[in-house]
Amino acid sequence: MKLIMAKVWKFLHLPKNIQLFLMRIFQDVFLIGVTGIIFNDDNEILVFKHVYRTHSWSLPGGYIKSGEHPQEGIEREIFEESGLVVSADELLKTRTDRTSARLDLCFVGKFIGGDFKPTHEVTEYGFYTLENLPLLRTNQLFLIDQALKQRK
Repeated sequence: MKLIMAKVWKFLHLPKNIQLFLMRIFQDVFLIGVTGIIFNDDNEILVFKHVYRTHSWSLPGGYIKSGEHPQEGIEREIFEESGLVVSADELLKTRTDRTSARLDLCFVGKFIGGDFKPTHEVTEYGFYTLENLPLLRTNQLFLIDQALKQRK
């Protein structure tokens, strides 16, 4: 069946926008998430207390919007959720979640400034050393460890 579809596709010579439209209809849909490991000048890590997550404290993150670069996405998410301004400088890791059709890109960056404003998603924030972090999920601790090793 796939061979027949490929031959029909090649034969039709459809314009690019029609090809993309058809691909979106017939291809699996997935989300692209972004996570930030943001350091301040004291090498402390930014974490948020989220309203809706099972582990209330976690690294900042969210989903990118259509047409948005992932680095812009994490910077936007952090600003929208907190009022804090950061710079996402370097891709640390790409992860996949096979159970939820999600691709997650983790960036390392730095805190630039801004004033924290609680939102409907984030009620508190803090910068913590590795030894003083609130309870985080194991996979987030792994990412923090990788980021700290990369910074050395």
